[in-house]
Amino acid sequence: MTPAELHPMATGHIPSYVTQADGSDFLLTFMFVFTVLVIVLIGVGYFTLHSIPEKIAHESNHPQFQLVGILALLALFTHNGLFWVAAILVAGFQFPDVAAPLRAIADAIRSLGNQRGDEPLPAEPTQTTAQREQ
Repeated sequence: MTPAELHPMATGHIPSYVTQADGSDFLLTFMFVFTVLVIVLIGVGYFTLHSIPEKIAHESNHPQFQLVGILALLALFTHNGLFWVAAILVAGFQFPDVAAPLRAIADAIRSLGNQRGDEPLPAEPTQTTAQREQ
């Protein structure tokens, strides 16, 4: 058949993305695969974003690593950004060790107490009953 003999309603002019007679739909299949890939990539990005505080704390060998991990998990499961911000702040800053100077002072006082404990204490004079009566 020549193009002149084709009926004007023939399907030759229909674009390729329109569903064909055999039921295959290229555009639907493409959009399904594209949507699944986008959802997976968004999920990977979301989990990667939530693991940033733990990575920071782990790389710096942070003393509060477990606290950072708990805050990051709370932020992940509650969708509360405040926990995530708190985890970033705890991971980013090292809190000063306030107990170390106090421990050093206590150890010094304890060692001074041990030195004095080696010497015998002077005996206090005891009063007899006869001396008390006078």
